[in-house]
Amino acid sequence: MAQTSHFDALETRSADARAADLAAALPAQIARAQSLPGYAGSLDGIDPATIISAEALATLPVLRKSELGKAQATSAPFGGFTTKPAQAFTHIFQSPGPIYEPSSNAPDWWRMGRFLHAVGIGAGDIVQNCFGYHLTPAGMIFESGAQAVGAAVLPAGTGQTELQVIAARDVGTTAYAGTPDYLKIILEKTDEMGVTLGITKAAVGGGALFPSLRDYYTGRGITCLQSYATADLGNIAYETPAMEGLIVDEGVIVEIVTPGTGTPVPDGEVGEVIVTTLNPDYPLIRFATGDLSAILPGTSPCGRTNIRIKGWMGRADQTTKIKGMFVRPEQVAALVAHHADVSKARVVATREAEQDVMTVHLETTATDPDAYARSIIDVLKLKGRIVLVAPGTLAKDGLVIEDQRSYD
Repeated sequence: MAQTSHFDALETRSADARAADLAAALPAQIARAQSLPGYAGSLDGIDPATIISAEALATLPVLRKSELGKAQATSAPFGGFTTKPAQAFTHIFQSPGPIYEPSSNAPDWWRMGRFLHAVGIGAGDIVQNCFGYHLTPAGMIFESGAQAVGAAVLPAGTGQTELQVIAARDVGTTAYAGTPDYLKIILEKTDEMGVTLGITKAAVGGGALFPSLRDYYTGRGITCLQSYATADLGNIAYETPAMEGLIVDEGVIVEIVTPGTGTPVPDGEVGEVIVTTLNPDYPLIRFATGDLSAILPGTSPCGRTNIRIKGWMGRADQTTKIKGMFVRPEQVAALVAHHADVSKARVVATREAEQDVMTVHLETTATDPDAYARSIIDVLKLKGRIVLVAPGTLAKDGLVIEDQRSYD
């Protein structure tokens, strides 16, 4: 790798220094959020001065994207969640939903420079940015990151693979930014055209980087690292040359919670990724990404000291239709909350004799399944089989609803 230094001093802070900085920044962000109409009612009665850690943050309600969409439908375009009016931002983007996101030309507003620096991209590089530029923000997210590290950008966007190859050859592209698989398409086209490119670095996101694909790039002399970012939050976590999980960005707080709830799970257990951003323009507090991941123990051998996550491990929205009725993770969480002696629950959907079957597994020391029958009907709106298991028995894989039915 050309670069071995860190992007800034924030990356190597001690745990105590990071906690002290968070204790100073988080109350101000909560106070900003409280002043916004989008948070009306949800943060009432909260004293911002008491929210000084991730543990304190966990007492606040979760904000889901569906709520953001509803708010935007009545208060366009940002639903009352920004500290500036729409015309004060430099860009307004649209993601599926539709959901609208703001952007600013403030330096590294999306915090992507940290990731590109970890890849080794910097001054002297030309980045072929193959993320989309139209309506969606990915192209601008990575462009702002390239500007932060002093690299030039070829705003290639997607498609027109032959022209991509010609452009990369003609301008001397040294780095690629885009989805993990599109670079392979470009490289295969170069082979077909008999062209040699100078791409030695790749910063990818927006999809899974499978080990076989990374090996393919390595075989062609390309270092390929991945980031985890969203249109709402910008960069959340990023890979470094150590390639041991993804390091959480210094501008966000990440929690891993039981899907459908705001309750943190123990480190190492799979759950839904909840993110709080410290961006003063767009203070998203405990924003549910809908993605699954887990905290990795220890710190990275690359020297960066923030917590790490395992990366994307699936979707947390496990809403499943059983017997014609939707069963949602929130309902399973409500069922657990309804019984003090139940520590965890898992709903399993199967088929028998061409009919759906719902089995509810409950972690409890109790021995009478019938004691839970009424509340299962009341909360899940369906009758189901009940299986009682000892505490700690259910898999710690983030699933609260498991669909075992075959759709082949």
